[in-house]
Amino acid sequence: MKQLLTGSLLVVAAMVASVACKKSKSDPPGTVNPVDTPVVTKPGRNVIAWVDARSNVFGTYGRLNDTTELKKVLDTLQQSGVTGLVIDVKGSSGYTMYPSAYTKQLTTLDGKSLPANVDYVGYMIKEARKRSFKIYTSIVTMVEGDGNRQIGPVFDDPNFKQYESIVCDVTGKRVPVTTTGRNAFVNPAQPAVQERALNIVKEIVGKYDIDGFILDYARYTDIDADFSDFSKAQFIKFLQDKYNDADAVNMKFPTDIVTTWRSSNGQTLPATTGKYYKKWLIYRTGVINDFFKKARAAVKSVKANVSFGVYVGAWYTTYYQVGVNWASNEYDPFNDQEVRFDWAYPGYMENGYAEQLDLLMTGNYFTQILLSENAATANLKYHWWSVEGSINGTKYITKNKMPLYASIDMGNVDWPNKGEITRAIKYILNNTSGGIMLFDVVHIYAPQYNRLKQPLWDAVKEGIKQ
Repeated sequence: MKQLLTGSLLVVAAMVASVACKKSKSDPPGTVNPVDTPVVTKPGRNVIAWVDARSNVFGTYGRLNDTTELKKVLDTLQQSGVTGLVIDVKGSSGYTMYPSAYTKQLTTLDGKSLPANVDYVGYMIKEARKRSFKIYTSIVTMVEGDGNRQIGPVFDDPNFKQYESIVCDVTGKRVPVTTTGRNAFVNPAQPAVQERALNIVKEIVGKYDIDGFILDYARYTDIDADFSDFSKAQFIKFLQDKYNDADAVNMKFPTDIVTTWRSSNGQTLPATTGKYYKKWLIYRTGVINDFFKKARAAVKSVKANVSFGVYVGAWYTTYYQVGVNWASNEYDPFNDQEVRFDWAYPGYMENGYAEQLDLLMTGNYFTQILLSENAATANLKYHWWSVEGSINGTKYITKNKMPLYASIDMGNVDWPNKGEITRAIKYILNNTSGGIMLFDVVHIYAPQYNRLKQPLWDAVKEGIKQ
């Protein structure tokens, strides 16, 4: 999903009372003990914990490759007040955590394996149901290969490799994304890419007893993608059909979109843009919007009662860079006189996909909670780099079209202490229509995977309880 401290946020840039964390002399290091007094969660306060597969199952300190430890973790989550899980079932490798008809199953990674003779996903769901959890499954949608390990469909299948995203490097040269050190993002516009993703979506919804399905990484890799010949041809047709641009066929590609590039903190960004740049941004959001329509239909065609949702970063101000408009299609960033977005263009609003969602999870991954806690934001209402400001902004641009689950990252950001995590959880639960998503379970039970270097069960329990 986002980023985990496993030794490996577009930009970014917890559940037991402390007495219950005490261990007997016979307890092995890191043992999870049940909460002494279970937290009773207030009705309507949904607390969803994300379960990243790579870190929780295959990570050095992950525990979910052992069924006994898995049940202990679920017990402690339940008694801490957690009400549901997002189970990651397809990661950036492009492989699934269950036997699939469409891709390989990831059974072993970095020296650790799935529980023997167990369908990990089915077992997780069965055990979670015993604890009355709501169950959501998630997939890393538009990534089909682990660039570091060189595994995944892009690396395994020469025919599929042609769909790898083509990006511009800082010199303007078009290169495959994996040559830049990133994972194998694929071009969302390619029909074969969409068909593969939709088949996996339908397979998961049909195979498992779930309440909802969450798309993750349902986007372009970044502003430098996708500059393939396929995207060029599709963009020219878009210009001809939407703008009656007969001269589009003569464009200089890609310099009429981005003329020159610059590097900033490892990210390749436009330095100077061409005449088609803002229309290119609209084209890309159209690709993603059209895919979301298909994905929602795919979920509902199998089980109409399964909710359809997405995880996105809460920083809408820069989310155009990955080709996504998660606002309402009734919100016009171009004509907004209160919040200005200099990248917006007439028609950008048409590809807002909020209306297609049954729930929205946003990554509010900031240590500043209230606007009043910083002199620079004290007089603002919308500020995309604080918890309060980003929640306000999300409600504003989505027009409250769906339940909102704001999220905190408990492991990758520099919380000064556990009390601030507790305070952030309380604030989110009191100011969202859906509830909160906690990222990630591994950060809570494994102190090696959070920056405070201590278990976070008590911090989350205190935040959830009434």
